[in-house]
Amino acid sequence: MRKRFGIDIDGTVTCPSALVPFINEGFGLNITLEDIIEYDLNKVVKVPEEKLSKWFVENEPIIYEQSPLADGAEKILNIWKKEHELFFISARGSHLLENTKKWFSKKGLSYNHIELIGSHDKVATAKRHQVDIFLEDKHDNAVMIHEECDIPVLLFNTPYNQDPIPKGVIRVNNWLEANNWVKNWLR
Repeated sequence: MRKRFGIDIDGTVTCPSALVPFINEGFGLNITLEDIIEYDLNKVVKVPEEKLSKWFVENEPIIYEQSPLADGAEKILNIWKKEHELFFISARGSHLLENTKKWFSKKGLSYNHIELIGSHDKVATAKRHQVDIFLEDKHDNAVMIHEECDIPVLLFNTPYNQDPIPKGVIRVNNWLEANNWVKNWLR
């Protein structure tokens, strides 16, 4: 049975630590992914919010171009694309669409649709595209999507998303676990 997957990009398809070397270089730090225990980077970088925002906007295209794939993502996504529809829904701004498509092409990833919504509120987009399942790394997004859309959400386990989760949000540690969960769900 063909399903439509809603899939976040950053921290889900890309390696969750992709941003770390850029932060270290940009702010003279020496942090690791384990140091990022909240989604809000201001808590780790400790610079004024405006400075971090300005830095991020200036560096975003380069960060996205150079982000490595999460382990196993390419293999699993290439399996799924044969049987399902892959809708990538990201908080990236729409001005980064060409940049994003280029990255997908360079990484050998197929998609049915990419939507860059420019905000973290993915509920309306998930509903509009009638996705059957969602893959995400941001805790509150995962919970909201599950509760508002009444679909399972796989939450990729990271140091920054450790708050408790409701029953329909399922923690997975990697793409292999995600694939195993999906196989059981499809049965």
